[in-house]
Amino acid sequence: MGGLRELKKQRTRDLLLRSALELFTEHGYEETTVDDIAEAADVSQRTFFRYFASKEDAAFYVARLAEARFVEAVHARPPEDAPLDALRMALVESWNTIGEAIGRLIPVELHMRFYRVVESTPALLAAHLRRATELEEEIARVVAAREGLDLDRDPRPRVLVAVFGAVMRVTERLWSAGDDASPAALRDLTASYLDHVAPALTGNWREGPVADRADPTPERHTET
Repeated sequence: MGGLRELKKQRTRDLLLRSALELFTEHGYEETTVDDIAEAADVSQRTFFRYFASKEDAAFYVARLAEARFVEAVHARPPEDAPLDALRMALVESWNTIGEAIGRLIPVELHMRFYRVVESTPALLAAHLRRATELEEEIARVVAAREGLDLDRDPRPRVLVAVFGAVMRVTERLWSAGDDASPAALRDLTASYLDHVAPALTGNWREGPVADRADPTPERHTET
């Protein structure tokens, strides 16, 4: 009986989540009420609040799942990874697995469409930026622990994570304004921008972007 009860709860939560995101993307976040979500899921308002504390809680439920996967992936990176490499590889690894996890809750395409709603909705964007700041602090503490540093004495973990987070914000904004709303497009755009972090911070900009320079080892791009 316990297993069936939990399965029913999961189905109700997933239905509420999908109903909320569909209404947010179709009618707007501000225009959608909790009553609208409950009605679309054919449950009571009271049932909605058993699963979510607010509309915002439902809006960012999937994002919290993705963030948790990323934090776990950073923790799991080998200790010999340089800090920036650890963050980048953790991002790639979490992206490679999060799609399946999201797909068990809602269509991935719906999740990606909602990303664009966030960018165009001031209340959601403000919440997203607040959450990003909180996540950056959590990641900075993980990086400091990996490197054996005192975060309150050594600024490097926070500086690194701030740069990393800024790249994520830039690519999210560019991706949301583009024509390709797929997860692969966001992943590839972010990876491309992360490639430019070190050259942008330490290189000679007058030499042009790294991508525009001749590749000294073109054979590495050829298939064998």
